[in-house]
Parts: sequence; structure tokens; C-alpha cells
Amino acid sequence: QGGGSHSFSGQPVPVPHHPHKLSSQKKFDEIKKANQAAAKKLVEDQFSSSSEDDDEDAEVKQGKILAKTFTIYTSQTDGDSSELERTRQYMNEAFQSGAMTCLICIASVKRNQAVWSCCGCFCIFHLVCIQKWAKDSLFLVSSPLTDDDFGKKDYPWPCPKCRFEYKRSETPSRYYCYCGKVENPALDPWLVPHSCGQICEREFKPSCGHKCLLLCHPGPCPPCPKMVTTTCHCKKAKPVPRRCSAKEWSCRLPCGRTLLCGQHTCENSCHAGDCQPCPRVSKQRCICGRQTAERLCASPQWQCDQVCGKCLPCGNHTCERVCHADPCGDCPRSGKRSCPCEKSKFTLPCTEDVPTCGDSCDKVLECGIHKCSQRCHRGPCEICRQEVEKQCRCGKHTKRMPCHKPYLCETKCTKIRDCQKHQCRRKCCSGNCPPCDQVCGRTLGCRNHKCPSGCHRGSCNPCPETVDVKCNCGKTVIKVPCGRERTIKPPKCKQLCSRPPTCHHSTQEKHYCHFGRCPPCRQSCQKTLACGHLCPVSCHDEALVKQTGLHQSAGPWEQPSEPAFIQTALPCPPCEVPVPVECLGQHEVSPLPCHSANPYPCIRFCGRLLDCQNHICMKECHRVTKLNSIEDEKKAGPECLQCEEECTKPRPSGCPHRCVLPCHPGDCPSCLQMLKIKCHCKLSILYIECLKLTCADLKEKELLTSCKNQCPKELPCGHRCKEICHSGSCPLNCSQKVKLRCLCKRLKKEIQCSKIKEGQVSLECDALCKEMKRKASEIKEAEAKAAVEEEKRRQQAELEAFENRLKGRRKNKRRKDEVEVEQSSWQKYKNLIMLPVFGVAVVMVAWLMVYND
Repeated sequence: QGGGSHSFSGQPVPVPHHPHKLSSQKKFDEIKKANQAAAKKLVEDQFSSSSEDDDEDAEVKQGKILAKTFTIYTSQTDGDSSELERTRQYMNEAFQSGAMTCLICIASVKRNQAVWSCCGCFCIFHLVCIQKWAKDSLFLVSSPLTDDDFGKKDYPWPCPKCRFEYKRSETPSRYYCYCGKVENPALDPWLVPHSCGQICEREFKPSCGHKCLLLCHPGPCPPCPKMVTTTCHCKKAKPVPRRCSAKEWSCRLPCGRTLLCGQHTCENSCHAGDCQPCPRVSKQRCICGRQTAERLCASPQWQCDQVCGKCLPCGNHTCERVCHADPCGDCPRSGKRSCPCEKSKFTLPCTEDVPTCGDSCDKVLECGIHKCSQRCHRGPCEICRQEVEKQCRCGKHTKRMPCHKPYLCETKCTKIRDCQKHQCRRKCCSGNCPPCDQVCGRTLGCRNHKCPSGCHRGSCNPCPETVDVKCNCGKTVIKVPCGRERTIKPPKCKQLCSRPPTCHHSTQEKHYCHFGRCPPCRQSCQKTLACGHLCPVSCHDEALVKQTGLHQSAGPWEQPSEPAFIQTALPCPPCEVPVPVECLGQHEVSPLPCHSANPYPCIRFCGRLLDCQNHICMKECHRVTKLNSIEDEKKAGPECLQCEEECTKPRPSGCPHRCVLPCHPGDCPSCLQMLKIKCHCKLSILYIECLKLTCADLKEKELLTSCKNQCPKELPCGHRCKEICHSGSCPLNCSQKVKLRCLCKRLKKEIQCSKIKEGQVSLECDALCKEMKRKASEIKEAEAKAAVEEEKRRQQAELEAFENRLKGRRKNKRRKDEVEVEQSSWQKYKNLIMLPVFGVAVVMVAWLMVYND
């Protein structure tokens, strides 16, 4: 595979004499390794990120982890978790997207990264970042440019956020969980990030003798939930069981303890600590007891302004101390006293001053180099006036001048201060330049504040400020380092949106707090339309409408612009509420939309009875004006059609004429026209009045329609009817006489026709008729036989003539071995025999048929 340049394991195989292929394979492997490393890093980052996605699964998971962490605490406090809010805030930040941020590198803290937590502010930093921070802080403090002794002292380093100081020996070197029990805690997605999952067991602060009951957690430990029996502050009430974190309580009774004045008692309710100073005023003497004044009982001891003035034990001097209560003591001039230079001592009475010894003073002057050359004297020594050659502080110039005067040249120091930016510029600098006194003023990484520290080397400290990232309503807040508020998603708020509705509804649909515009209102409009119904469609006060025709292109080269949408209020659509409406002709009631609820023409015909009382209005459904409300509603009105048809009422039976009047109400008049009809026999035409014919009964009609002539119809027997013209069928009893013959037609007889049809009379053949019949049959048989014989002779003659013609045409060339088969007699003459026989049979059959007839 791959042209033979790879093995089955996927590693490149060297191919001789192909350096180009070898270099290409090497590049491919490098790119492959880089892609694999990038993919692995991406997977680790996504898995180890302490900021979960803001979806419902992450919230459910977070809730389960928090509940598991607080289980032991809530079981000890009967489910009361009101004291856990501060700890819950730190734990929420551990899960919140971007909330856990290292203030040193300004990057998110992830699950799989080693961290360190400050014990003062509980802020979390990367372990590598805090180690570098501590090292840099100690280096800046112990820099040799500031003091040679700094390197020998154990100076502390501060927390980047709260400036809580740690010793050099407390610099973190290993990664521990929050409670400090487990080193390098394992990554568990069902635990708080960087937690070991064990019980915290850190001592509460302030210490009460108990330990924290939560699982290993970030942030401060909650107040102690243990139950102890304790009494109130004044010790008057009986001991009661209370939470250890709230074991100090007040019974609300007067305290009653004696105040410092010794005269009054504390009137405040039971309280902790010392009682407040006595608020009363009383007359009190000063310490020496000479003066009395009204003062607060809280400060009974006070000094007046008078000098004591009591005589000392020496009897010569008085006490010079201001108002005091202790003994005045011995005279300060008694005992051994030294001369001003302290080289000689004298024992003199207190009334005499100590004399000078006359020796040189020899006290070191203020310059610290020379001694006083005067004799022993009282008071301070003079300034050093010796001239010496002095070198300026920077060491660049020398000059002779009095020792007490300092020598500073005008040369300005050009050294760079410890900030490595500004020159010293101090006159006659000794080289130990003071730290830079200018403010750094550089913009910090947050881009919101400037560095308030003095000018310094390296990067500025991270911004110590924190910013509240709030939801839109401001009720949900997370604290993030300053500068991260632009990249962190606002927190999800579970409070309902409190914005007033922008449509005409008094309240909007419930939805959570959000940024941007509220979602479009989905409530029904419910505005009262002109018809009185409420608009049922969705709210359309802020509908997006596409604008068209606002911009015309300058030519075909101009690209068509995107359609603009504006938010505007649309009018309510026509009311679609079904309203029962009757058609114009009042035939039906149908529900119609309210906006088009007007009387309408239905498809039916009008159907109202016209004035003729015979027909109905065939006009399509239309409005009819009622002339009189009392009249029938189904009667035609002036808008209906006028009947223009002929009278179609049924005529009397037999009258073929129409009514001479137009269509009219009531009965038709009598018909006076002559009716032209045929008689019963259909031979004569009769003219009869229509009224007579229609009014006559059956007998009269029979007489009126008869022509009085003999009926021309033939009876079934073939004779003419003897009756006068009549209706119906003729009678069957024919009385006319006819001739009756026998079968052979020889005998005949006259008999009445009706008797022959009834089969009452028949004429049989006699003996003579039978004899004649027999003779006739014999003659027919002889003629038939003679005809058959004649036919046989004719056919035999034709056969012989045919055979004679056939022999002359035979070919002479025949095979010698051919044997001629002789036909039998039957085969030769069967046709001659069968044809005459068949002809005779046909003649006999024909004769029999004729004879039988």
C-alpha cells in the first residue's frame, strides 16, 4: 500500500536511491504527529475544562454534585443549608463557564491543571503561576540595589489578590486538593474540580474544637453545625442546646453587672464582651484631691493642672510633679552627683550646685569624629568648627570646609533606578539610589485600570479588582477578574423577565431573564373588532414586514441588496368568526365569516308561488320585498318573475285542446271546439263537440263515435264482420256457410263456418277415393324407377368415353418390373351403382311428402 513505501504498522520504510521520497515521508510523519498531538490536546481541554456547557444536562449534573457534597452537613442540620450560601457561591464558580480564572496569567483554570488556593481569599491560581509569582516577589524585595541586608532576611511574599503574606518556606511546591489530604487528586467528573471526594475535616475558624463536615470543597468552611449546650452572655438563663456556630446568645434580660465606676450597674440587655462605659454624670475629685468637677462615671480618674508643691524630705525643695496620687519621693539633688563631663563625682548638700572639674570636656561632638576641646562646662557642647577636607557623597569632588557642614556637590546622578526606566537625577547621589518614587501608571491587562504601584521592573501585577457580571435583571451575579467580563458569558438567570410588554397586552408570556429584545408575543390578540368579536390571531403589534421598492439599482452592475425588514404593527385581519346568515330568499341559514356576513344568494331557485297560483318563481335566490307582513311568506313579491306561460292545467279526459286563457288561477272554462275523430272502424271521420264527448258516459261515447255502417273488419275465419261499426273485437261466431272437402279433394259439402272452426263437422274419404290414391302412387313409383335406369345408362356412357380418352394419353415408358394390380368389380362400378340408387331414394321421399299433403 502507498507504492511499497510503508509497512503494515504504518511506519516509514527506507527506500534506497530515493532521497526525495524519504524527505516527503519524513515531512508526512512530522505533520501526522503534530495533528495527533493537537487532537489529543483538544480532547483533553474539552474534557478537563472546569467550565461546563450551559445546557440542561450540565445543570442537572452540577446539582447532583453539590447535593452529594452537602449531604453530611445537611444530615447533621436536619436539611438546613441556609449557612452554605458563601461556600455554594465558590462551588458554583468552580462550575460556571470562565468563573475560575487565574489572576496571574488571566487564563481559565481547567480540571486537569495543578492549582493552589489562597487561605485568605480562597482564590485559585495555577501552581506554576503562583510559584513564579512568589519567586519574582522575593527577588524584587531582596534585590541588592535596595539594601545589602535584604538577601539575608526571610521576607514574605503576598497573595496576588488579597495581599495575604506567606513566608518564603510556605511557597507551594506540590499540588494538593482543597483540604490538603491528597496529593495530585485524580480527575473525577462526578466530583468538584480539584477535590479528593473525602470529608474536609479542616478546623473551623474561629476554632471551636470541631471539624468541617463537607466533602473536600473550595472556599471557606461553613459555620459549625454541631449542637452544644450553652448559657447566655450574662449566665442568668438556663443552658439550652444550640448550634456551635451560634452558641453565644442573649436572653434579652438586663445585664446587671457592676460597671467600672463601682456605683452603677449595666442596664443594657444581655450582651457579649465587656459592658459599655457608664453613661451617667457625677461629681468626682482629681487624683490629688484638690479639685472637684462633674464628669462621666466612665472616667473617674483625672488630673488637674496644679503642681504638687509638697515639701520634699530634704526640707529645701518642693515636688514639681503635676497632680499625682503616689508619694513624691526623695529630692533629686540628694546623694552623689557628677560634674558636667562626668569625670569627677561630689557629695554635696542639695542646696549646693555641683562645680566643674576643670578638665577638658572630651565629649564626642555631633560630627562623630572630633571631641569637645573646652573645659568641663554646663550645657550642650558647641558645634565642630574644625576644617577638614571633605569628599562629596557621590565621591566625585573634595573641598576643605568646617566639619559640621555637609558637602553636597551639584552633580546629578545618571544611574537608572531599580525600575530600569528612570534616572536617579538626585544631586550628589552616593550610588545607593532610592527606589523610584514615580507611579507606574501603565494600563493593566484588564484595560480598565492603571497600575497604582510605584514604578517597577517586569510586568505589572494583575488587576486586583473584580467585576460583577450580571444578567439583564441584575439578580444573578458572578464575580470575575477585571478584564474578563468582555469574554465571559453572562450567567443564566432563573428569574422571570420583568420587562414591561411592548405590545398592547398587560402582561407578557413568562420567560426567563435575557438580553436583547424579548421574544415575539405569542398570545392571542384579543382586540375588540368593529363587529364586536375578539381578534383570535397571534399578537401582531410587532411583526416583521419586508420592505420592497425602497431602492432601485443604478444598473446591472450593482448587486441586489438584501431585503430590509421593519418591525411594525399590522392591522387585525378580517373577523373569521362564523355567524349564521340567512340567504336573500330565506331558503337556508349558513355560517359565514363575520367580515362577510351579509345576505347572499344561494344556488336554489326562488320557489315562491306566482300570482297564477300554478307556477313558482324560477329566478335565482333574490331579495323579496314583503308588501304585507300578514300575507304568506312564500308568496311572490314584486322582484319575482311574472308568469308568461300558457295554461297547463290538465284538460278533461278526451279533450285534446289547450285552455284558451293564459295561465290563471282556478278552473279552466268549458271547451266548445269541434273534435275531429274517426269512427270505430277507422273508415269515416266524425265531427263532434268536445264538450259532448268529454261529458258523455261509455254508452253515449260508443254511439257518438260509430259511423252506423257494417264493420269492415275480417274475422279469423276470413269472412267480414256482419255487425254495425263498433269498438273492440268482432264476435267469433261466424254464421256464413262454406264448402268442406275430403282429404283427396274429391267430395265436398256446405256447412256453417263457426262449426268448422269448433271441429264439430269433418268429411272423410270413401273407398273410391282410397283406390284412386293407390293407383296414383303406383304410377309415381314406375316413373321414378324408369328415371333411375335412364340416369344409370347416361352415366355409364360418360364413363366409357372418359376411359377411352385417358388410355390414349398414357406414357409408354414404364418399368419392366412394375406389376399392374387389377381392380375388383365393385371398385370399378361403385359410382355407377350408387348414383342411380341415390336418385331413386330422393324421388320416393318427395312423392311421399306430396301424397301426405
